[in-house]
Amino acid sequence: MTTFRRFHLALLLLIFSATLVAAAGGPPITLNVDASDIALKIVRVHMEIPATPGPMTLYYPKWIPGEHGPDGPITSVTGLDMKAGGQTVRWNRDLLDVFTFHVDIPQGASSLEVDFQYLEPTGPGGAYTAGRSATDKMAVIEWNQETFYPAGAPAKEIMLKPTLRLPEGWKYGTPLPVDHESGNEIDFKPVELDRLVDSPVIMGEYFNNVDVTPPGEPIHHEIDLAGDSAASVEMSPDLRQHLVNLVAESGKLFGTRHYRDYHFLLSLSDHVQHFGLEHHESNDSRTGENGLTTGRVGLGGLLPHEFVHSWNGKFRRPADLATPDFEQPMKDDLLWVYEGLTDYLGPMLAARSGLWTPDLYRNHIAGIAAELGPGRPGRTWRDLQDTTFAELMHGGFGGGWFNWKRGSDYYDEGDLVWLWVDTIIRSQTNDQKSIDDFCHIFHGGPNEGPQLKTYTFDDVVAALNQVAPYDWAKFFHDRLDSLSPEAPVGGIEAAGWKVEFTDQQGQGGRGGGGGGFGGNSTNAIYSIGLSIAAEGRVSDCIWNSPAFKAGMIPGMTVLAINGRRFTPELFAAVLRASKTSSDPIELLVEDDDYFKTVRIDYHGGPRFPHLVRIEGKPDLLSEIIKARAPQPETSPAKGDHDEQ
Repeated sequence: MTTFRRFHLALLLLIFSATLVAAAGGPPITLNVDASDIALKIVRVHMEIPATPGPMTLYYPKWIPGEHGPDGPITSVTGLDMKAGGQTVRWNRDLLDVFTFHVDIPQGASSLEVDFQYLEPTGPGGAYTAGRSATDKMAVIEWNQETFYPAGAPAKEIMLKPTLRLPEGWKYGTPLPVDHESGNEIDFKPVELDRLVDSPVIMGEYFNNVDVTPPGEPIHHEIDLAGDSAASVEMSPDLRQHLVNLVAESGKLFGTRHYRDYHFLLSLSDHVQHFGLEHHESNDSRTGENGLTTGRVGLGGLLPHEFVHSWNGKFRRPADLATPDFEQPMKDDLLWVYEGLTDYLGPMLAARSGLWTPDLYRNHIAGIAAELGPGRPGRTWRDLQDTTFAELMHGGFGGGWFNWKRGSDYYDEGDLVWLWVDTIIRSQTNDQKSIDDFCHIFHGGPNEGPQLKTYTFDDVVAALNQVAPYDWAKFFHDRLDSLSPEAPVGGIEAAGWKVEFTDQQGQGGRGGGGGGFGGNSTNAIYSIGLSIAAEGRVSDCIWNSPAFKAGMIPGMTVLAINGRRFTPELFAAVLRASKTSSDPIELLVEDDDYFKTVRIDYHGGPRFPHLVRIEGKPDLLSEIIKARAPQPETSPAKGDHDEQ
């Protein structure tokens, strides 16, 4: 037994010593990424990792920050070849973890050379950054996809010297400090692994860089645009001014910054995965090719949210999400703060900056309240706290019945919970303080560049008590553990408004999307209980709704309504006529390759959620979204269609 222990200790020391060579204090890992063939969806990677003879363990990043789950795209790594001391060395994948690789470094070798290709997806699929990130004209490089790293040292202590080769004539944007450029090759300054993974590069043939730094602001802010056409990256002066306002409003909200400079990295393509992913000094945000024109409402929901994450999620992060490397599992139980608070602050800043009008903001809040009330019967069996595990369950998406399963509701419900917090603070302090004061305390401190300051549930409660003494722990537990069928609308009502349903569709925002017709979908969630895509496929059916009771399920295709070929416009007309008709709504549907007729006994007409003022109560909601920073005159965002 003693002999085995000594052998085991010696083995651990050998692994540890091999790692120390690549850690802080030793020579950095050389990382050469050749993206010159990105139009072919191929990225070629060459690494030289300092090492010493003996066993060595390498990791491919598994748990990706901001994605909250073990979704590193290991299946896209191909052609893996390792050499040391001039000879090929055999690598072995760990039997229990496909992201872990074991090699033996031969005597006399001082480094391990690693070559592989990362194959960008050529079709749909893949979560977040593992989805499509490249077209013939633009791409985003995510460094976690192009990197192996040695086990045994924290990511913040592993140094790399990265180089990136672009296609000829392409331009790029990134928060990474550049050492020098030569032709289409960029040499970056040495950087820690965690900071490298936190600093993507956007690049493209059609590229535009727009300064969005407010006058007098000492820290540079820019938006780097890459798209599939020259027109896609042209930004109007009004939109630029709204983004300048956004930066100014963020300074008022938090009172400080925690970065050297900031880059909004915005992809404008119909062929890449659409999402937003936060980074400390940038955000990787993606929308359609016409996102700067027809997707303005979507931009207001996307860019402010990811920007807020620089403070709430990157600088302040739950302790259980702040893992030392990308192999250790993350615990997601505080995502209702990480994402939920951000989901409240982002739209608030969209309204304060003018990206959204007050009407759009109110429709957004009304839509969330409706979606999480009558639109989310699953809240009667699955509480808000349990939804924070959705990312570990692959988001709870797919297969329909989303309203009954629930998914990542900690985002949207966070809007309502933190609005309630804001109104309680105002009530407890006689309108002397607000959520802004909490943000100053919780996210404040001097700007010393990108930093990480972790927190626990008790830290959140303590900071709130500094602003306004209250039983915050009970308040949150009541919301997190609730199985009420009703959405938590206490904050809406305390702010002087209430949710009502009418037959008139609101402009833009979530309120319009909750029951609209035409375009890409037919959403009759709050009437008969159906959401139908433009071609007639049922994307969801509300549990226990009139449609559910009639026999409708997700996945069916509606072919005809009342004897006529289905169109969204016809569906809207039939639903309006249901108020004065005693006949059921008759649908001819296809389920797999079977056909049947479904009769829905409904006579209430269309129903759309709206916010309506409560007579006699102060309008706190308008005060909450009022601009704090001086703003020049701009054209307000119109109620365009959201492309997200």
